[in-house]
Amino acid sequence: MTYESASTNQSNGLPTDLDGIDAATRVEAVLVTSERPVREARLVEATELSAADVRAAIASLNDTYEDSNRVFRITAVADGWQMLTLPEVAPVLARLLAARQQARLSQAAMETLSIIAYRQPVLRAEIEAIRGVACGEVLRGLLERRLIRIAGRAEELGRPMLYGTTREFLRIFGLSGIDDLPEVDGLQRAPSWTPLAREPDDSSESSGPEVVDTVEATPTPEA
Repeated sequence: MTYESASTNQSNGLPTDLDGIDAATRVEAVLVTSERPVREARLVEATELSAADVRAAIASLNDTYEDSNRVFRITAVADGWQMLTLPEVAPVLARLLAARQQARLSQAAMETLSIIAYRQPVLRAEIEAIRGVACGEVLRGLLERRLIRIAGRAEELGRPMLYGTTREFLRIFGLSGIDDLPEVDGLQRAPSWTPLAREPDDSSESSGPEVVDTVEATPTPEA
């Protein structure tokens, strides 16, 4: 089927007839051009396949990649599907990305992010109590990177903000969900609060809200 022979949408001139394109090719075309995980519902919409056919196509593609020793697989990440390279080629990519060392998270940011991931939703005051230092600037940086979000407000005096992780956090760390977090000594998956109203996670579309917290910072130096 050629572009010229395909039936087209009169409003935008794009081909609409997918009958000549097999299921695996449709799914692969969507995933190979996406920099972020694609939700199954979006794959169904884009490929005009059923959810079962999408999953079958993904399984078939992964079998093909494995049989041909490809360095990537289609993996479930952050409530969606994404084409990712295999862990064993990480050293090669590390060399390629060496110039981006300065963009990596600082130790203070990693510590703060870990506390939020395991304790979410969590107050800024609790994070500072655990770390022993003020973390306002660190939180602001994590919000700007879209790794954390305002998850709601606590039901206490002043209704301070609660922090949680985002879909971008799951994508960056290769997790399907928070339950996939590894066990770490001293950190247990234990939410501290139930927010009055949960805020939607729109981290993939926005740069994140500005940090404006009503909890006073601990008067200690920033880490």
